[in-house]
Amino acid sequence: MDAELSLTDRDLGRIVRLVYDKSGITLHEGKRSLVVARLQKRLRAHGFTSFGAYLKHVEGDASGEEIVALLDAIATNHTYFFREEQHFDLLVKSASEWVNAHGSAPYRIWSAASSTGEENYTMTMALMDRCPDLEFQIMGSDISTKALAAAKAGVYKLAAVQSLPKDVLRKHFEKGLGAQEGLARVNAAVRRRSTFRHLNLLEIGDLGERFEVIFCRNVMIYFDKQVQQRVVAMLERHLEPGGLLFISHSESLNGLTHGLRWIAPAVYQRGLRA
Repeated sequence: MDAELSLTDRDLGRIVRLVYDKSGITLHEGKRSLVVARLQKRLRAHGFTSFGAYLKHVEGDASGEEIVALLDAIATNHTYFFREEQHFDLLVKSASEWVNAHGSAPYRIWSAASSTGEENYTMTMALMDRCPDLEFQIMGSDISTKALAAAKAGVYKLAAVQSLPKDVLRKHFEKGLGAQEGLARVNAAVRRRSTFRHLNLLEIGDLGERFEVIFCRNVMIYFDKQVQQRVVAMLERHLEPGGLLFISHSESLNGLTHGLRWIAPAVYQRGLRA
């Protein structure tokens, strides 16, 4: 890398504080090489000759667009279809019970860290195939606008979907041809069940709606306890009584204050009203 683009300790500290303040993500000292690798293209593309100059631009950008771009570059968006598959079995069970109890009332789901959309579309495919009478809609949200654009498109490399069962591929995906060869797109029937919004979990007060199910998996591992507490309290507020919160198996709510009841590995339920 060019010498003028080396990252000083001072500028790394500024980036660490900025990312934490805006997203709650904690970057440790070992992330220096990641920060350099992911931001140097942004610097060069905009003609900045140092990280210091770039940070001055970020901090002075009243539109807020450049901090979004910085967080886009830093955020890790690794996910895949049917990740932690037993969660989708429990989702289907809950949805079936909902149909029996509430008929055609809409079942509302929020994928609070939807990344590039695999989680949304996995939920949709599982519910369409195994709970066909369910009326449902899924809201996906993420801090990364780049990830959300990919989620809305619903286009993935064949390598990312080829391990799925053949009947799932035939029913729910369209294989790319010509210029799209090597790609697969989730079909329109699946895509229309999801809407996507750019949301920062740290900035949400009240979305004005409540959900029967919230998935927030593989994001709190990047937060310290203080930020985890804020996020869990916010998610709990957005659950309907009896609603379910799914986190990842690598996460825990231990040490946090909440009114949720553990019901299965990495699954919690909000209490029913008295």
